[in-house]
Amino acid sequence: MGNVIHAQPAELVAVIRLRRGVVGERRRVSHLVPLPAEGPIPSELTAVCGEVIAPAQAEVLNGVCGMPCEACLARQARRQYGALTA
Repeated sequence: MGNVIHAQPAELVAVIRLRRGVVGERRRVSHLVPLPAEGPIPSELTAVCGEVIAPAQAEVLNGVCGMPCEACLARQARRQYGALTA
């Protein structure tokens, strides 16, 4: 019968990092943050790694720049793998 691929809606994920001066340079890593598909941006953003970030303290990036958050990358890969096997 062949392979059948079922498209699933993709979630909106932003790449953000804390602004310069909010934390030291060591902690300014690129986090992956799921965003709601509709409605306003929440008052607190929770990265895939669990870090809670206030939008006023963050900058949105065009992609993963600088040092990525390793925990975000690992957990996002597991989330995507789980969605593929479900």
